[in-house]
Amino acid sequence: MPIVLICDDVAAERESVRRAVAMIGGIERVITAASGEEALLRFESEHPDVVLLDVRMPGMGGVEAAHRLHESFPATAVVMLVTPHDAEEVGLAVAAGARGYIAKDASHEEFAALLALVLESGGDGDRRVGPPAAQRPVLSAREQQVLEGITRGLSNAEIGRELFLAEDTVKTHARRLYRKLGATDRAGAVANGFRWGLLR
Repeated sequence: MPIVLICDDVAAERESVRRAVAMIGGIERVITAASGEEALLRFESEHPDVVLLDVRMPGMGGVEAAHRLHESFPATAVVMLVTPHDAEEVGLAVAAGARGYIAKDASHEEFAALLALVLESGGDGDRRVGPPAAQRPVLSAREQQVLEGITRGLSNAEIGRELFLAEDTVKTHARRLYRKLGATDRAGAVANGFRWGLLR
């Protein structure tokens, strides 16, 4: 049965995720860490199957911890714990080897579905939680520009000022690229953009 490591520097958020995961049937053990550094140490001793890693932490952040875990243990499923404001970090983490992301306040059912998805890949270190294998989406030039702005953490208004577009026009482009990338929010669009090779 799988062991899950949860890493978050905020104790209340860490405990909330731990409770949601502990309720899932078939989990052998749930262990926790309060920093990226501690997560690496706990990993060495516990060898968890899945690591749920806060994307933003003091000291060694989630992106760096994900990169180190992927380099040393590529078969381990690393999934980022995110908030709606973490789009840029999610993209960097996916590029560094994370298999996907989930909101910190996701429901018990959402955590159960995510763990089932990442665990069914077994030792396949290249498996990603994201868009199904299909033809790479084609973005228009404007959609690509909007995606790149989102990746840099710009608001719709800021993207509009850079591209000399109305904010509503930026929103329209964003909705279209979300559909093409199979995403429902900014973090998903950035993560899937990296997976499809649309971002570097």
